[in-house]
Amino acid sequence: MLIDSHCHLDFPDLSGQLPQVLEAMRQNGVRGAVCIGVNLEDFPRVLALAEQHACLFASVGLHPEYDKVEEPDAARLSELSRHPKVIAIGETGLDYHWHKDRPEWQRQRFRTHIRAAIAAQKPLVIHTREAAEDTLAILKAEGAARVGGIMHCFSENWDVAQQALALGFYISFSGIVTFRNAAAVKEVARRAPLNRILIETDSPYLAPMPYRGKPNQPAYVRFVAEEIARLREMDFAAVAEASSENFFSLFPETREALSS
Repeated sequence: MLIDSHCHLDFPDLSGQLPQVLEAMRQNGVRGAVCIGVNLEDFPRVLALAEQHACLFASVGLHPEYDKVEEPDAARLSELSRHPKVIAIGETGLDYHWHKDRPEWQRQRFRTHIRAAIAAQKPLVIHTREAAEDTLAILKAEGAARVGGIMHCFSENWDVAQQALALGFYISFSGIVTFRNAAAVKEVARRAPLNRILIETDSPYLAPMPYRGKPNQPAYVRFVAEEIARLREMDFAAVAEASSENFFSLFPETREALSS
């Protein structure tokens, strides 16, 4: 069994071919996927996907790249997260690649999401790009270890991974781990505790080798697991089983739906 911990099936590249995407998942042993919310305006369609398909779950949150969207308070996010198919709060975090001025509004939004997650007792889905130091500092200051979560699409080094692990977060590897120039990510994939590893696609982005440069889809999470197995000199089946069990440990409410 494989589980894609992070995808965007409501995005235009995939939304028009959902039956084919779901069938490809089935054929590749991908039992489930989490459809990630990036703003409240589009959240209803993310939630609708999760409601319509037993194999799909959702998160609710505001991606740090979006600056002209509704800004909910922690109570609103917490309320939305109480839907039985919403299993996490996020995608949230900091992105200093697109916002090079390091805006305070982004950091305040991040704090709001952490407070919402603690109130709802739901894990966080963390996006961090060129902002690892501030991301970790805010997670620590806001007590995010009380709920933990996922360091999504991990692209940092082993030192950052260790700090995230110490806060109770899981490290989620995307197609980046298959890229030839991703030496730091490959090192983390070798060294991270097996019981703290997750796999994802971030579909429709970051397709793994041999599909790099093409639209990604949850079925391709198999290539992520295969690369981690190669790096760790393990059987693919062992990585698949471990990453799925890790997912169930973080999101126990999904086990029955995805194991049946």
